[in-house]
Amino acid sequence: MSETQPTMRQLKSRAQLAKPLIKLGKNGASPEFLTEFNSLLTRHQLVKIRFEGHKEERKTLSKELATTTGSTLVQQVGHTAVYHLGAVVKE
Repeated sequence: MSETQPTMRQLKSRAQLAKPLIKLGKNGASPEFLTEFNSLLTRHQLVKIRFEGHKEERKTLSKELATTTGSTLVQQVGHTAVYHLGAVVKE
């Protein structure tokens, strides 16, 4: 394993302390939301989002966002999901 590649455990640990940087509201994954989300991923590599609503679709939406942005879904718990952009070593 390369020293620059974080493990899922390290990312989950960092995510615990992170505050959500963006909220997915009633408009859903609009083009504006995706643009801002991609920008945050590029700048921070690790981004926590908060789902406002979308109770039934949270799990599906969180996976779709990872696919759409080319990021890794680190974890999805309750109203939040954490994404990482870059190489991740899965444990």
